[in-house]
Amino acid sequence: MPSTTGGKFLILDPYRDFAMLRGLASRARIDILQLLHDRGPTNVNLIAATLALPQSSVSSHLTILEEAGLIETWSNKGRKGKQKLCRALHDELVIAFGNRARTGSNSIEVAMPVGLYSTYDVTAPCGLCTTDNIVGMLDVPETFFNPERMKAGLVWFTSGYVEYQFPNNARLTRSEVSSLEFSMELSSEVPGTNADWPSDISVSVNGIELGLWTSPGDFGDRRGALTPSWWKLKGSQYGLLKRWSVNHQGTFIDSIRLSDVTIDQLRLAEHHSIKLRIGVNPNARHPGGINIFGRGFGNHDQDIVLRLNIVE
Repeated sequence: MPSTTGGKFLILDPYRDFAMLRGLASRARIDILQLLHDRGPTNVNLIAATLALPQSSVSSHLTILEEAGLIETWSNKGRKGKQKLCRALHDELVIAFGNRARTGSNSIEVAMPVGLYSTYDVTAPCGLCTTDNIVGMLDVPETFFNPERMKAGLVWFTSGYVEYQFPNNARLTRSEVSSLEFSMELSSEVPGTNADWPSDISVSVNGIELGLWTSPGDFGDRRGALTPSWWKLKGSQYGLLKRWSVNHQGTFIDSIRLSDVTIDQLRLAEHHSIKLRIGVNPNARHPGGINIFGRGFGNHDQDIVLRLNIVE
């Protein structure tokens, strides 16, 4: 049986993922996905009996859902031969508008809101907030499921990670990527604030770790230029805007060499998306947590920005 992974989100681009959206365009298929979400792995006969549908219709719907990447199926031995089982691949589907790439003469840029991660695994203390209020409950990792997270301007946690799934627009246009860059505003995380609180922040792209950057502290000596007035001054106020760059020579942070990982090692042409994972490893030398500042918080009014520089 395939392994199961909890807490999996899928961000759908309504243009790139139109075929997947067509797979959802049926009440019967929605009912099947709901059943699989509620019951977990289920065989075809039970689905048909529960939903009062002909088995042939269920099989057709399952084929469409599997081709759309929404479920997976496999065969197990039963008392009367083999039985076909299936399960849903995602706990939550999010259709993201307003996240289209900006394309220049030699670059493609995409901005990702800090709350629009596709999956996560974090430990408390942790939380999220919009420019108006706290999202859900503080220090409860399950709050990171809350749909309001998409409006978040600040995300923080002690250890673990959040992962963002960017569209690989260079692959769509069959462009060769000479370098990849991304920038974001970050700080350490400590109850209250402490400018001398180092944290080893890990960043990876498509499962390849680019290297660690040690944040010097959690800054609260003054209110962030954009941080809303309702946010308490004793809380994290701003971070440092950091820029990673991966090219044929290696990986750099603010033009300082970070590691030997090159753009060729990321094999971008083989991936439909670019998965950016940001976090703090539990066994880090400096496990000082992380704040990720987005629009409306901190000193820089920007989301997480990914830029692909392409070969003309």
